[in-house]
Amino acid sequence: MKSRTTLLLLAAAVVLSVWIKFFESKGPNTEEAKRRSGQVLNLERDKLEGLVITNGNEKIELRRTGDKWRLEAPIKDRADQAAIENLLSDLDHWEKDETISAKEVEADKGRLAEYDLEKPKLRLKLLGKDSPPEILFGKEAALEGRMYVRFENSKDTFLVRNTVRNDVIKKAEEFRDRKLTDLTAAQVARIVLRTAAGEMELQKQGDVWEIVKPLRTRGDSQKITDLIAQVTSARIQQFVADDRGDLQPYGLAEPRGSITLFKQEDKEGQTLQIGAAPEKEKDQVYARFSARSFVYTLPKKVEEILNSTPADLRDRHLVRIDTNNLDRITIEAPAKPQTVLARKDQAWMLPGRDNQPANLAEVTRLLDTLKNEQVTRFVEDVASDLPKYGLDQPQLKLTFSSFASENTAESNAGEHPFATLIFGKTEGEEVFARVGEEPFIVAVRRAFVEGIFTDPAQWQELAIFKVKPEEVHRLSVTTQSEIVLTRGPNKEWIAAAGGPPVTQVNVQSLLNTLTKLRAVRWIGGPTPPQAFERVQAQISFTTSPDDKVAHKLIVGGPAGEGMWYARVEGRDGVFILSNPDFNALRLPLMETPAPSPSVPPATPAP
Repeated sequence: MKSRTTLLLLAAAVVLSVWIKFFESKGPNTEEAKRRSGQVLNLERDKLEGLVITNGNEKIELRRTGDKWRLEAPIKDRADQAAIENLLSDLDHWEKDETISAKEVEADKGRLAEYDLEKPKLRLKLLGKDSPPEILFGKEAALEGRMYVRFENSKDTFLVRNTVRNDVIKKAEEFRDRKLTDLTAAQVARIVLRTAAGEMELQKQGDVWEIVKPLRTRGDSQKITDLIAQVTSARIQQFVADDRGDLQPYGLAEPRGSITLFKQEDKEGQTLQIGAAPEKEKDQVYARFSARSFVYTLPKKVEEILNSTPADLRDRHLVRIDTNNLDRITIEAPAKPQTVLARKDQAWMLPGRDNQPANLAEVTRLLDTLKNEQVTRFVEDVASDLPKYGLDQPQLKLTFSSFASENTAESNAGEHPFATLIFGKTEGEEVFARVGEEPFIVAVRRAFVEGIFTDPAQWQELAIFKVKPEEVHRLSVTTQSEIVLTRGPNKEWIAAAGGPPVTQVNVQSLLNTLTKLRAVRWIGGPTPPQAFERVQAQISFTTSPDDKVAHKLIVGGPAGEGMWYARVEGRDGVFILSNPDFNALRLPLMETPAPSPSVPPATPAP
């Protein structure tokens, strides 16, 4: 019997400990319980469905849908999210400064009347599951910034800060959202602008904008985004009326113009109509917004939208090049060999010149210039007379292509052009141009066109030799006479034909310049006749012990601006050599013998 009793008591103790542990884990700790007891109410926002504010005869009802709030009474409209968030935050932190118990209030029959809490005008009802009773707001207390409140089902009265009262004692208009629309510029995918001048339609394709009416052309994405922002960032100055009445007084029966913003897959859109200016507020303008069905006043600046024209919103950039898909650049000019630049990983090559490396800096400069180059003017919207602008036989043509080395599901092997630029006649400081099959003729800067190399030789990389000084085994330098140097047993340089000692420092300086030699630039077209009439220097060197790998540099006459013409034997093209490099290549390589001291004549003996 005793053992059975012991087992029952043990089981009861286990159950009790589990029960205590469960409820203690679920319930607030001592500190949290103390905090909650000091709060007027413990708001559970996730259960909150709405708010009803009663202020005398006016009743304001606000309802939550997801994370958005709407004003449902006395009018239906979008609610000011910031105003409601401020109210909820103040409710969260609403603390009791003092509690006057119901027993104290009952003992003093006139206490509630004294606090203006018997039939108060201002009330707040929280809607939702487990919501507290309606909150009644009384009069202000003698203590500054404090007032009396109680719940409808209790006579317990609290002395609290008047923050919540200040949040709710507002007119319905003050709970309306003054931001015209909740659309963002990024959400807008189509625009229709109607003005007295006609209709303009713009469409977003991926990340870029196009004008599709009254002409089809590329749009300036930044300017169009700014245009949209004038609507999406507009703030209402005054709430005037609903839009079901007479719109004539506001100039909205026949508005001066309108703009409709469409989201993706949106068929109806949100239309802003712009009317007249109020007589007293000349800095405002009447507007009607279909998404909210009301008449408002907006800042007068918004009517600048109506002045927009296709010319204002056209993309003035000459061309859009998708460099991510770019693998080939083809340059064609009359009477010049075709230039093809081919990308290989992060470098560029010249396939027509045995896949020599191309001048990466120059290719990058061309692409960067094209990216930023803007037309100087739009000449014709219909390219009906190409000969007039020299575009039937262009002076220059650029083709940009992608390249596939083998057939894929998306494309066949080979080159696939995706953009073409042709340049026609030059007129003053402008050149007429056309992009691909676009019907427009534009003008661009003459300096831009003249800065595009048309000779394949000009696209060669600037590095002339790519060897190390220690790899040179034999060196021949001819200026006024030829000097031939070879490596000695200790790697020092010696004259092959003997003679004075070699100036090792000067030889090393010459080799450093020679092996790392870079052109200032390559010149295109035929070699100037005067370039090599008089050769200034010839330098030959070998980079193999058997002297079979040989290189030869020839420096010709002056090229202006203190520079020199030069070429490399066995390589096409002429390049410009800088004067400092030229001077380094002419350093004296042999030591000059010191002159013999002169012997004074003998003095005759007396």
